[in-house]
Amino acid sequence: MDFQELNNDQRRAMVNSQQRFQALRDAKEAYNAHRGSLTWAESKGRQYLVRSYYNKAGVRKQASLGARSPETEKMKADFEAKRAAAEDRLKNLRDTLDRQAAVNRALGLGRVPLLGARIMRALDGFGILGSGIRILETNAIYGYEASSGVRLDPGLATTEDLDLLFDARGGLTFVAGDDVSESSLMKILKRVDTSFERAKQTFRAVNRDGYLVDLIKPMQSPPWKKAPDKIGLDPEDLAAVQIEGLDWLQNAPAFEAVAIDEKGEPVRIVAPDPRVWATHKLWLSRRPDREALRRQRDAAQAGAVGALVVNYLTHLPFDTEQLRMLPKEVLDSAAPLFAKKDSPARA
Repeated sequence: MDFQELNNDQRRAMVNSQQRFQALRDAKEAYNAHRGSLTWAESKGRQYLVRSYYNKAGVRKQASLGARSPETEKMKADFEAKRAAAEDRLKNLRDTLDRQAAVNRALGLGRVPLLGARIMRALDGFGILGSGIRILETNAIYGYEASSGVRLDPGLATTEDLDLLFDARGGLTFVAGDDVSESSLMKILKRVDTSFERAKQTFRAVNRDGYLVDLIKPMQSPPWKKAPDKIGLDPEDLAAVQIEGLDWLQNAPAFEAVAIDEKGEPVRIVAPDPRVWATHKLWLSRRPDREALRRQRDAAQAGAVGALVVNYLTHLPFDTEQLRMLPKEVLDSAAPLFAKKDSPARA
């Protein structure tokens, strides 16, 4: 398996992008802590300091912080000063990342297809990426690549769809902003691209260009046990379809990475552990009920990600205890994927 390693300039730009992106996320968290407003409201001839905000369900709330006094006046002044500082820091970091994106484009670092990246950012913005939704299939490869500092053959990573693994075991909570709160996957997709519509298959959305987004989940066990198949309560939302073998990916440790999209901008990807991902792909490649072309691509992707793990993601050993969510026979059959071979890198 041949990989193309990033050169020194590309590595430096990748590290800078990832560090600045984390600083931006921290700044957003600080800014969000000061969203809403503190205003004076009069009641029965007295003024009270009132905090207006949206709760996690997107419902506007108000809370009194006490009658007007030197303490509440200071509280209001401190709040507004911290909010202004957080807003200024957020703007500066966004400007810095805009400049970094131009560098990334010049260095050819962009990998993640733009529409897929925009969808992942939207999911992240609403707080459900990695907290109920994971990125599956080919788009996960971009995260594995970014963490390894290499590129795979474009033919293995190119994709015109996005598969989302739905895990509602812990419940999903949307992060509500001051302007809007979405409660369904379809609404989020339409915010990214208004042409998205739910297909006849109710687990799938498709836009005008034929880009597909599928919502999938593991087979229910036991079959009669009911579990949510939608992110929200919207009856027109996507309903996840059950697929065999996804429980391994659902129970796998999460793998988080920051990759670069086609415009040079960073995007957070949360996918299953690459060892489990590669093993699942190998299992798919050997299923007789799967189309031959898909089996061949599955096998090639399994081999590529397995080689990434062995040669670059060396903190992830082929350890049976860490991979106990996999059936023993499946794990044993995947062992050759993770056997150490000669260095695969090329210039």
